[in-house]
Amino acid sequence: MSPDLILLHPPSVYDFRQKTILYGPVSDLIPPSPVFEMYPIGFASIAEYLKRAGYQVRIINLAVRMLNDRSFDAEALIKRLRSPVFGIDLHWLVHSHGAIEVAKLVKRHHPNAKVVVGGFSASYYYQELMEYSEIDYIVRGDSTEEPLRQLMDCIKGGIEPEAVPNLVWRDSQGRSRENPFSHVPADLSGVMVNHYANVVRSVIRYRDLASYVPFSNWVKYPITAVFTCRGCTHNCAICGGSASAFRQFYGRDRTVFRSPQSVAEDVRQIERFSSGPIFILGDLRQAGENYAYEVLQLLHKNNAKNQFILELFTPAPRELLRQMGLSCPKFCLEISPESHDPEVRRADGRHYSNGELERTLGDALDADCGRLDVFFMIGLPRQTPQSVMDTIDYCDYLFQKFRGDKRLSLFIAPLSPFLDPGSLAFEQPERYGYRIRFRTLKEHRQALISPSWKYSLNYETEWMTLHQIADAAYEAILRLNRLKAKYGVVSKQLAEAGEQRILAAREMMQRMDDMLTCGNLEEELPHLKPRIDEINGLPVSEKAQLELPMGLIKLKPWRTLWSLATKR
Repeated sequence: MSPDLILLHPPSVYDFRQKTILYGPVSDLIPPSPVFEMYPIGFASIAEYLKRAGYQVRIINLAVRMLNDRSFDAEALIKRLRSPVFGIDLHWLVHSHGAIEVAKLVKRHHPNAKVVVGGFSASYYYQELMEYSEIDYIVRGDSTEEPLRQLMDCIKGGIEPEAVPNLVWRDSQGRSRENPFSHVPADLSGVMVNHYANVVRSVIRYRDLASYVPFSNWVKYPITAVFTCRGCTHNCAICGGSASAFRQFYGRDRTVFRSPQSVAEDVRQIERFSSGPIFILGDLRQAGENYAYEVLQLLHKNNAKNQFILELFTPAPRELLRQMGLSCPKFCLEISPESHDPEVRRADGRHYSNGELERTLGDALDADCGRLDVFFMIGLPRQTPQSVMDTIDYCDYLFQKFRGDKRLSLFIAPLSPFLDPGSLAFEQPERYGYRIRFRTLKEHRQALISPSWKYSLNYETEWMTLHQIADAAYEAILRLNRLKAKYGVVSKQLAEAGEQRILAAREMMQRMDDMLTCGNLEEELPHLKPRIDEINGLPVSEKAQLELPMGLIKLKPWRTLWSLATKR
């Protein structure tokens, strides 16, 4: 039988295989590629929630299929699919080109099917999205499981969805209607109940592992995430998932947390199908230190063999780090101070000193942390090109302070491709020293198909121009790469591969700038494509550094997967 709903995840740019785009360091510090092929975890949550309501839901990751198989024809697959409803995510703004193009393909081949779009960016740009006739419904907010269940009931019963909360829709007269934004649950016990097992069950049902993998390299490096909350208690200026953004655009005045038992249950589900790393997303202390300790004690009790990745938003007490070491042996810890300069850090909304940061780093290493990832960023309020280089000097200082401890992994990347709509800096640019280059959905869609990542940046600052941001990014990444080689944090071979990629990309960016100045860039682009594709395909040393060591067994045998899939 055909599914009742097919959830499609688009690539950032639909026809990325034909376009000539120099991607740059836009996704070097996350598992997905610049195609941003990872679908949101909300897909799994929605599919499982609707399954319990009696609906069959299939997930198809178009982006990963297109990336892994150059001959894969996404339009041909869409044409073959059969379903009364298609859902497309527009969660991250980088999918604004691909999401709308996929919606157009669905309507071209299935004019009677309904198209639903959801996600943070869809919620933010819902009015502009409804200008596209291919889109029938937009479900707003961070918790769309129940509104979507009600919408499916209406579609099945042929009823206009006038009572479905959070819904923007087109009535029988073609008029856009906006229902009250009233569904913002303060209790998450009814969602994410058995979503990972449901994904495994669906893989078996549709015999289609290729469409369910979260990102292109997942089978080799099966990292899996566990969510702890919806919302955030922090207010970082550049973040579209801040407390302010949730309050103003997604209807959430207060962060809602999953129970420690639910978090532990996710871990139990994951360890049954994968021995890969498990990333517990969000600082566990957001719900209070008691919550953090309870989660960690449950993880200790579970005694999962997977390696855990834990997050800190601010420095943590030594006792908590010790508990992390006890509960999650050889845990990986991540913290993002953004800048070495406390003044820059404060301007972004992070209020702690370097002394506090360094104490936490030392305590984490003493707590038998297996790896310690520290992330810095380029494009921040009050940050100058010299400040960026001073951050690299601070990295040198940290390597010296901790005696070249190879567990200390330092990274830097530009804020790209976009400053998040909904963030304080996007909404109040003058206050934070930003100049916004693109504001509308249409402008961001056009920016994504720019020939260079630099031209797609939607911001400049009072302290750094577009060109300075891009130049500083390449120079800082290059210097940090050399520092890592100096201290033996990365192998000579990996450092050389990283340098080759940085130098080639920077040279190509400068060449494209010169062509743009001369007015012949568009004419020359087709000739540049082979070389740009080659540069884009060079190994990303930062991704290799972020991957935790894996044993020989990564995914559990199919017999185990079947047991998980059939467990009730």
